Amino acid sequence: MKKLKKMFKHEYPFSDTAASSSAASSSSAISTPAHSNLATTQAKSTQSTTQSSSTTSAVDPATASGVLLTTNYGPITIALYKDQVPKTTRNFATLAATHKYDNVIFHRIIPGFMIQGGDPTGTGTGGKSIYGGKFADEFDASLTHSAKGVLSMANSGPNTNGSQFFITLGPTPHLNGKHTVFGQVVDGMEVVDAIGAARTGEQDRPVKDVVILKAEVF
Repeated sequence: MKKLKKMFKHEYPFSDTAASSSAASSSSAISTPAHSNLATTQAKSTQSTTQSSSTTSAVDPATASGVLLTTNYGPITIALYKDQVPKTTRNFATLAATHKYDNVIFHRIIPGFMIQGGDPTGTGTGGKSIYGGKFADEFDASLTHSAKGVLSMANSGPNTNGSQFFITLGPTPHLNGKHTVFGQVVDGMEVVDAIGAARTGEQDRPVKDVVILKAEVF
């Protein structure tokens, strides 16, 4: 826990660098991702077989500092920027706390660019926010797609945020001002990299399912 607290202090640990040409060529894919294109701490790895509409967490999602995603590749610990983008972090933390991400797949993977998930339908076209539909972008100048491990909202255009999100596999500055950055991987980046190297087929979909077994807030 001391290690995590230390990492949480480094909210902006990286500076912008140029994105790779392959990431730049994928800009349109993430800007209109799953909705319109079809597009370390050891975690408890018990798989949940049902989803509940009520939270079982003792932590208030509105003030949660982070989320632990336990995947079939391993655990990913994410720090949330709740002070800078509170509406977006509350949405993500509440969905996690109410089990909406349990047993949901990462449906889209582009090596060197990003891994995308958060659609309960698994098709890349679904997912709702806690606010009853889509909600507005929430930008903070200090939060950018400056490195790998950045957590950001997937969308199909301005102000169309729902439940889908992506984690970067490298700097993607061409997404700044287009997607809301709201977190950073602070532990388990090797898991993210392993997922990013998974073999994919059509529409960048993994050949074998990459699954979020359980999501927990803290």
